[in-house]
Amino acid sequence: MHIAHYALLFVVFLDLMSQGLVIPVLTTILLNPDQGFLPAHTTTAARQFDYGLVMAVFFLSWFLGAAYISKLSDSLGRKTGILICLSGNLVGYILTILALQSDSLALLVVARAISGFTAGNQPIAQAALVDLSKSDEQKTRFFGYVLAAVSISLVVGPLMGGALSDKAVLGQYASLELPFYAVSVLVLINIAMIVFFFHEADFKREPVRIRPVEVFLTLWEVAKRPVVLRLSLVFFFAQLTLNSYYVFMDNYFFSRFHFDTLQNAMTLVVLGVSMGFASTFLVSPVNKRYDKAAIILVCQVVMAVGIGLTIINPSPFIAYLLIVPIFIAFGIYYPTIVTMFSLSVGPKEQGWIMGVTVALYTLGSGLISVIGGKLMAVDIILPFVMALVAALIAAGLIFLLWRGEDIRKIAAK
Repeated sequence: MHIAHYALLFVVFLDLMSQGLVIPVLTTILLNPDQGFLPAHTTTAARQFDYGLVMAVFFLSWFLGAAYISKLSDSLGRKTGILICLSGNLVGYILTILALQSDSLALLVVARAISGFTAGNQPIAQAALVDLSKSDEQKTRFFGYVLAAVSISLVVGPLMGGALSDKAVLGQYASLELPFYAVSVLVLINIAMIVFFFHEADFKREPVRIRPVEVFLTLWEVAKRPVVLRLSLVFFFAQLTLNSYYVFMDNYFFSRFHFDTLQNAMTLVVLGVSMGFASTFLVSPVNKRYDKAAIILVCQVVMAVGIGLTIINPSPFIAYLLIVPIFIAFGIYYPTIVTMFSLSVGPKEQGWIMGVTVALYTLGSGLISVIGGKLMAVDIILPFVMALVAALIAAGLIFLLWRGEDIRKIAAK
């Protein structure tokens, strides 16, 4: 691979590392009364709501920003879109540092909104990798590398957050703000890599046509394309399965097993290692041997079984073990279905179709964060019950909607 490929994968790494770094910190400062970030008299239900609110703001802002910036990358170039996102990431990290220093929930919400709006780097980087790929097999391999970068980021993010904020490791130098200083430096390095090493030799700029309702028009365009629509319906509910578990995983473990910041960070390490193993060693051979529709269906079943067992599991140790099959399944499912999306459109619409996948993912995550925060205040298992229902819907939609010859051709490639 050329250094430009590594620069793009570093973009994905940083884009997703923030979640591995931020979520354990949010769980600690918002749910633990001893942290003092929220007033001491704040009830548990209010803390759960605030957690859901902060998560929802990020994902809904991501939903709004992804369509605009992906569209911008199709007009002005992948490089311009990536640099806009990296700059927004940097501003978001700086505001997060200020929010932690001042115990300001409002500033934290603003920081997460900015970070979310400019969190569209992954689909742009994926589209850029598609532009650079020379075959469908290489395209699938690149998507596997993307998920491997995501997996590594979900390992490094929690470890960085845990190490740099743990006084047992760094003594008086440790703080909740220090990881965000460190990742800000990494963002500056990535900006330099993109500026100097990533070039679009054959790209021709086009007039920018971005309308205020662009994000909704992006999804409306899906309704006009039968194949993309049928893929999108399955993808939406399949992602709800994952996100209902992922968004509230640390929250659940904190409430059920009283995990601290480091223990919750380690859940993301296990998650990242599992995804990394799947995306690196399993995606390519599984896709060569089996039909893509069958792969996605089996992965949904495995994820549903793992989440169901998590609900009834009484052991913190087994809770860690159950993360493994859930995210191995996701590590195989995600690059498989994204490849199907990519194969459903032409080369000039790769930015658009990647924007669609992120818009669906972030819209679902935002809704889950709002609804799940309220449901968790009622019973901590309810977000996981939502995940099981979503898995059943996704499996049913595969049987109902993916029987046509048009999708079967894509699934067989």
